[in-house]
Amino acid sequence: MKQAITAAVVITMDRGYSVHKPGYVIIDGDSIQDVGSGEPPKGSYDERLDLGNRLIMPGLVNSHAHTPMILTRGMCEGVSLFTMDGFLNTLRYYESFLDADLSEHTVSASLAEMIRTGTTTFADQYFYADRIFRKTDAAGLRGLICYGIVELGDEQRRKDETRMCEEFLEMCQKHPVIRGWVGPHAFFVDNSLDLIDIELRLARKYDTGFHIHFATSNEENDYCMEHYGCSAIEKMRDLGILDVPILAAHAITVSEEDMDIIKGHPFTPVMCPSSSMRSGFPAAPVKSYIDHGINVAIGTDNVCAANSHDMFREMDIGAKLIIHREHDVKALTARDMVEMATMGGAKAVQLEDEIGSLEKGKKADLIALDLSDIGWRPFCGEDYYTQIVYSISGMSVTDSMVNGRWLMRDRSILTIDVEAAMEDTEWATEQLKKRIADA
Repeated sequence: MKQAITAAVVITMDRGYSVHKPGYVIIDGDSIQDVGSGEPPKGSYDERLDLGNRLIMPGLVNSHAHTPMILTRGMCEGVSLFTMDGFLNTLRYYESFLDADLSEHTVSASLAEMIRTGTTTFADQYFYADRIFRKTDAAGLRGLICYGIVELGDEQRRKDETRMCEEFLEMCQKHPVIRGWVGPHAFFVDNSLDLIDIELRLARKYDTGFHIHFATSNEENDYCMEHYGCSAIEKMRDLGILDVPILAAHAITVSEEDMDIIKGHPFTPVMCPSSSMRSGFPAAPVKSYIDHGINVAIGTDNVCAANSHDMFREMDIGAKLIIHREHDVKALTARDMVEMATMGGAKAVQLEDEIGSLEKGKKADLIALDLSDIGWRPFCGEDYYTQIVYSISGMSVTDSMVNGRWLMRDRSILTIDVEAAMEDTEWATEQLKKRIADA
C-alpha cells in the first residue's frame, strides 16, 4: 500500500535536522519512500491523508521499561527501588506472588499507554518474556524484549533461566518488528561470573545484546574493587562484555575514567529521570557522556517508580534535571533531548539504520501531534523542539504508525481493546493483593 501523508509540519531528526513546513511523508508498504516540503510528488497513491494542523515526527523510543510492572503502580510509595533493600524487600516480595498468567494480564495496558503517548519502540526487560512478546505482537509496537534474569547465586535458577532465555531468543528470530535480547538484571550483584559466561555465549550465538541495570550506586564498583581490584567497567571490558551491545539503565555513578573506556564500545547509558528522582538518586551524568562522544537514550523504567509511560514527560523532566545537575542552562538543548528519545534510542537498540528519523529507506515509524493543543501557543520562531520537550505532553499525540501500520488514528487506539486491557489490569491487581493478604 502506498500512502501520501501531509501535515502542517514534518520534523525529520535526520542529520541536518530538516523541518518541512508544510511537509509530506510518502510510505510504500512498511518503509518511507520520500520526505519533503509542500505537496507530495504527483503519482499513484492508494491513500492520500491530510493530517491538517498537525506535526509529524519520528516515533519515540522508550529504551528502558518493564511492561508487566504496571501491576504495582502506586504500591511502592516511600520506597527507593534503587537500593538492594527496596528491591528485595518491596519489589521482589511483590513479584514472589506473580506468575506468567497474572503478569500477562497487565502488558496490554502498558502498551496502550505507550501508543497513546507517542512511543513506537520500547525496550523491555522482565520475566515471562514470551507473554510480553505475544501481547506486543498483537499490539503492533516495535519491541526489543529482553529476557530478564535474576540469579542471586541459585544454581538451579541459573540453569532454568538460561534455558528459557535461549528458547525465547529462538522464538524472536524471524519476527518483523520484535527482537530478543538477553536481560541480566545486574552484573556481579545478582548475576555471577558463571552466569555471565553463559549470557555472553548466548548473546554472541544470537548476535544480540544485553539490557542491564547498572551503576545506580557504587554497588558494582565496590564489589569488583573488593574481588578483582578494578572498577565494574574495567571488569566488564576484561570479560568481553563491552564488546556486546549494552543498554545500561540509569548509569548514574560511572566515572570519567570509565567513560574513556566505554566510549569505544556499543554501550548506551539510559537516563530514567522520574524513577531516579522518585528513588532519591541523582541524575545520570548525561552531559559528560555526550562530551565523551557516548550515545545516550532515555526511558521510563517501571511505572511503580515512575508512575507513567509518557516519554514526553520524561523528556521534560530529564532536560530540567540535567540543567539542574550541571547548574548550566546551556548544558542540554531541547533538541538534544528529542534526539535522545528518537535517534539516541534507535542507536541504543541497534536500529539506527531503520528507525529514529524520517528518511528515505527507513521504516515507517511515526507519530503526529495536534498543533492546536494548549501548549503550542504562543509560538515564536521555528523552535518546535522547545515546545515538544517543555510545553506539551504525550496527550497531544493523535496518530501513531509502526512499520507502515496505523496503531492509533485521531486518538483512537486500533490494535488494543483499551477498556478490556484496563479491566484485565484491575483484575490482576486485585488478585495480587489477595495473594499477599492470604500469605
